[in-house]
Amino acid sequence: MTLQTVILLAVIGLAAGILSGLIGIGGGIIIVPALVFVLGFSQQQAQGTSLGLLLLPVGILAVMNYYQKGFIDVKVVGIMCITFVLGGWVGSKLAISLPQDTIKKIFAVVLLLIALKMLFLDKK
Repeated sequence: MTLQTVILLAVIGLAAGILSGLIGIGGGIIIVPALVFVLGFSQQQAQGTSLGLLLLPVGILAVMNYYQKGFIDVKVVGIMCITFVLGGWVGSKLAISLPQDTIKKIFAVVLLLIALKMLFLDKK
């Protein structure tokens, strides 16, 4: 691994961490596209790497800040953690069986739909 690659990975990680703490995004929206477009990872490699970050408590300091201010419902987190594990397993089985181009298109459509909803349909 070259020094340039290490620096790019550090910048991507820092940006994802800042945005995760700031607005709750990171893995799917920052890390996956950056690994694909900046470092040439396949879609599956980028998704696997992003998920690998979730296995370690990388967001623990941000979580502590939100929890201390009363912004985390532990019951909701518990329910979502259990179902996330199952959903992650099902989704990963599907993702590794599909062609990379198909996954990229699904990923892009999901991001686009979420962005459009947030821009135009969210009235709150």
